[in-house]
This record gives sequence, structure tokens and C-alpha cells, in this order.
Amino acid sequence: MNIENLLKRDSFIERGARSRAQALLDPGTFRELAGPFARLHSPWLAMQHLVTQADDGVVVAKGKLAGLPTVVLAIEGAFQGGSMGEIGAAKIAGALELALRDNERGTPTQAVIVFETGGVRLQEANLGLAGIAEIQSAIVALRRHRPVIGISAGTVGCYGGMSIAAGLCSYFVMTREARLGLNGPQVIEQEAGVAEFDARQRALIWGLTGGEQRAATHLADACVDDDTAAVRASVIDCFARGVPAVHRSDRAADFLACLERVDTDRQATAQDVRELYAKGLE
Repeated sequence: MNIENLLKRDSFIERGARSRAQALLDPGTFRELAGPFARLHSPWLAMQHLVTQADDGVVVAKGKLAGLPTVVLAIEGAFQGGSMGEIGAAKIAGALELALRDNERGTPTQAVIVFETGGVRLQEANLGLAGIAEIQSAIVALRRHRPVIGISAGTVGCYGGMSIAAGLCSYFVMTREARLGLNGPQVIEQEAGVAEFDARQRALIWGLTGGEQRAATHLADACVDDDTAAVRASVIDCFARGVPAVHRSDRAADFLACLERVDTDRQATAQDVRELYAKGLE
């Protein structure tokens, strides 16, 4: 991409959570639920003298996407690293459950989750983990009726229990700048040592967990440019495919079989991983 086109591009990454939700929905249909004026902030952060936010870093919006009823759940990565605590997780799970209720009553409401999260909020560990479990359960229930689309654009990525939620989505869209993994590079290095995973090697990190690699290894369904129109078009395309005959999470045994063939005596390269998954998931 040349400089002129780069400057003209409408970056999805540079948008905040609220702006991302507005950009995904059809113009004039955005309506925020449980927004800042509802003052739904975590009671636990203030107790530890940490800054709170009135919406706890989660934007819930309802509107239409390509003319269809849609709820968009966008996590603000700039607040507490997009971590999931009691309030934010309850907002996402509750919105998905309302979408499920719509479908059961005959209104085909679909859902988009914009993942920008490091996983559970450590200050609210038990409550946050319980909330993430509720999100996962709600995704599985809703996807029986309508696709649930996940997006990870960057720069925080999608990690921890929320990466499992991402894996439960009907389809997952990433930019090449995004990352997806159960544990972050620093956590892996801390627990297994720098010889196992050097968190300073950016090429290694993106080569193994970036959007291009995740799409190539079937852990994501599309890798698109960091362009708002491109992200939106990919989401619309995913919805048009309908509910998958087999969800990715239903193929867990196939993915595990691929992992079992990894040579753990040496550091796997991005190409090694692509070849393993290509053979195992044909």
C-alpha cells in the first residue's frame, strides 16, 4: 500500500470501542444500552485506588447491520487493558442473552463481539472468571440461531479466557496487526523461560499468533486490512454464510491432533505450524 492510500485509510484499530460499534452498524441505527450515564462501574477498582470508568470499558450497542437487527459488544482496550471484570462481563453476557431471547421470540438478532482484551481482570479474578464463563455459555446458546461474529483488530489482542470465547464464535475476523492466544508472550516467557518464548521477538510473536498466521491455520476465518470498510464488509460476508454446519469448537480433537505432532525439542517456526495445521485440517 502506498503512502497516499495509507493516509486515506480509515483505521479500525485507531478507533475506540464506541466508535468501532458505530462504524459497524448501519448509519443512524446506533443505540447504546447500559452506557456511561447508567454509571455501571466496577466497585472493586476504587477500593484499590484504581481509576474506574462509568461503563467499565464495555460498549453495548444495538442497531442494524446490512438491514438486520444486530447487537455489537465492543471492549475498550485502552481501559484496564480491556480486562474482563464483574460489570463488563455481565454487560456482554446479558446482551447476548437478550439477543437469544429475541431469536426465540422470532426476531433474528445477530451479534458481533469486538475483542480487545488481555483476559480476566486480576483485581476481580473470581467474579471476572465467572463472567467470562457466562459469556462463553451465551455465545454457544446464541450461535444455534444466528452467527456470532468475533473481531480482533489490535493493539491489545485477544488473550486468556476471552480467547476461548473467541474460539466459540461462529466466525472470527482479524487484522494482520491483531494477535490471538491463550497466554500472552510475557506470561509464556515468565512461566516457561526465555528459551521457550522470547517476548522481545516481535517477528516471532506475530509470526505465531498474528492475524495472518491465525487465518492460515484455521483459527480465524478472515485476515483483512486495517480499514473500517474492509472489516465491516468481512463481518457482513460472515453473516451471509449463515450458521456453520460445524463450528470451530466442534473440531477441538482435530486441532489437538495437530498440536501433538509439534516437535517440542526445538522452537517451532510459523511455517512449521502452518504445514502441521494444513495437513491436519484438510
